[in-house]
Amino acid sequence: MKIILFLLCLILILPANEPLFKALPLNEPVHAQKSKLGQKLFHDTLLSIDNTVSCASCHPVLNYGVDNLSKSFGVKGQIGDRNSPTVWNAVYNFSQFWDGRARDLKEQALVPITNPKEMGETLESVIIKLKNDEYYARRFEEIYEDGVSAHNLADAIAEYEKTLTTPDSKFDAYLRGDTEALNVKEKEGFELFKNKGCVACHNGQNIGGNLYQKSGVYGAIQTQGPLDLGRYLVTKKIFDKYYFKVPSLRNVEMTAPYFHDGSVENLKDAVKIMLMSQLGRSLSEEEVDSIVAFLKTLSGTVHE
Repeated sequence: MKIILFLLCLILILPANEPLFKALPLNEPVHAQKSKLGQKLFHDTLLSIDNTVSCASCHPVLNYGVDNLSKSFGVKGQIGDRNSPTVWNAVYNFSQFWDGRARDLKEQALVPITNPKEMGETLESVIIKLKNDEYYARRFEEIYEDGVSAHNLADAIAEYEKTLTTPDSKFDAYLRGDTEALNVKEKEGFELFKNKGCVACHNGQNIGGNLYQKSGVYGAIQTQGPLDLGRYLVTKKIFDKYYFKVPSLRNVEMTAPYFHDGSVENLKDAVKIMLMSQLGRSLSEEEVDSIVAFLKTLSGTVHE
């Protein structure tokens, strides 16, 4: 751990022009027909066992891809195990889910369908439903040589999710060279974000989503309920206990509540907790306000 922290400190003293961040692509290439099919599937409750829950139930697109609940409700009113992360910009994460158990959007797409607490279906049953639906049967046959299949279902949903990006944030404009895109307070917050160590985990084009980190380096974040062992539940490696994928901070202003257990409602409180538990720092109210001001520049425009 000491070696890791030392290397992270080296990152923080690199020259000011070191590209720790990257603006999002203005357009993500997609297959238009697949994306349109995926959009319909994403919003269709047919994928759940009792036709009550869709992907959009927990990830309402126009609400920045979150339901603003600590933990989402699945079929039969069941409550999920973790906070539902946003689907916006998820294509830029290096893995999916808090514990990284899916490598990409395609692998992720089918997991909620078969999760008994979420959509509670079987892939076999879903495929039968889709084949018996005149619209879906026709559209799959038009787009895919082998028609309806689990692979093609995942492919279509993932193709739609690739369109869910927000490249027009103030911070993206700043990264593209518009030095006036951020005001004085926001720029101060950005400097604090870098100099106080937040950048060690939240960097790259998605301002996170590109590594795993231990939750609570200097003290536990989770204060209620059984401790979530995080990535350990996937790998069974002792080192991975309490490690989670670092979330993207894009649109973070709009995606409360925060953390894997959805335990914190307020962004300023979340910043304070992270500063103390991950970096062992306590900043002034003014400094925290500046960091929050910067984080709000990461919000972009959402669309259906």
